[in-house]
Amino acid sequence: MSLLPQIDTQKIPQHVAIIMDGNGRWAKQKGMARVFGHKNGVKSVRESTEAARELGIKVLTLYAFSTENWNRPKKEVDTLMSLLVSSLKEELKTLQKNDIKLQTIGQLENLPKKAQKELKEVIEVTQNNTSMILNLALSYGSREEIVNTMKNISKKVVNKELSIEEIDEKIINNHLYTFNLPDVDLMIRTSGEKRISNFLLWQIAYAELYFTDVLWPDFRKEDFFKAILDYQHRERRFGKISEQISKP
Repeated sequence: MSLLPQIDTQKIPQHVAIIMDGNGRWAKQKGMARVFGHKNGVKSVRESTEAARELGIKVLTLYAFSTENWNRPKKEVDTLMSLLVSSLKEELKTLQKNDIKLQTIGQLENLPKKAQKELKEVIEVTQNNTSMILNLALSYGSREEIVNTMKNISKKVVNKELSIEEIDEKIINNHLYTFNLPDVDLMIRTSGEKRISNFLLWQIAYAELYFTDVLWPDFRKEDFFKAILDYQHRERRFGKISEQISKP
């Protein structure tokens, strides 16, 4: 029986982020190469995106490739890049059908030209879609993002476009890759690991963290719904006490 009817449609998170972990271990359990796990993880991306769209979630950010992932074996990196290109081509119709806008964050200039070209095309085709944003973190690292943000703000101070006194959370937010997105409400990590792994460190300041032992290639809509239900049973206080939150 589906968990969907149990979900309170009035308490849906605006922004959900997922660290898609466990592809390699999933493949190893089956006696296959790591790339087999990455290929099977594509279905989980599709199911999670569909689940988010069904619930009315406004932004789904997927940690698709980190800055550290470039240190993996070349064959695995090449496969991941090839998989990115083929998946974008295959999923374009689905994105259009579901009114989903594709967006990316990270050092995209480091991606292969073919991947950059495919991303640009899909982003352009879906730019006017408004039901949900699918945000892919590619060649992304949160520390690099924050360093880049500080450099850009510093340049504005040096050029007298901004004073030091004007720098606040809003100014910093406006210089992040995610400047047009709300903060993360729920961060999900699969595979049983309980780490943030340099992912959206600023944006998850008040996010609820959900860890599941399910390996990413096995993650399905019901697993996504389970995470949402867990989120809905938590009390989000943002530094306040329970009594303040419960006041009408």
